[in-house]
Amino acid sequence: MDQICIVMTTASAPETVQRLIDHALAQKLAACVQVLPIESHYHWQGQIVHDEEKLLLFKAKTSDYPALEELLRAHHDYELPEILQVPVSAGHPAYLAWVSASTR
Repeated sequence: MDQICIVMTTASAPETVQRLIDHALAQKLAACVQVLPIESHYHWQGQIVHDEEKLLLFKAKTSDYPALEELLRAHHDYELPEILQVPVSAGHPAYLAWVSASTR
């Protein structure tokens, strides 16, 4: 079975969130995307910043990560977007099979 991962990014503009989701699903680079409201606190350009954002969790194949990262970078509006790949070491076999079958 294919290795599965979760790819995380954040965005604040609703149109960016929807654009990232739509492109990833249309290109079958993710089986599903979950969106959660979050508060982010971070250092940026010499200041401490506090933002309300959305956390996007893309369920994907590890082999598709390079293409998904490229898509997220191309369609994101942040100068330096967070894009992280988190390996999935175990999971419900039927769900993992569905992720694999739902992606390219």
